[in-house]
Amino acid sequence: MIFLAAFATLFLLAYLFVALLKPEYFP
Repeated sequence: MIFLAAFATLFLLAYLFVALLKPEYFP
């Protein structure tokens, strides 16, 4: 469960990072 939570957190952080770098990809 802890591993899944950490994976989900890393995924969200990566998503936000890409959203900041490439805002044209996000409507």
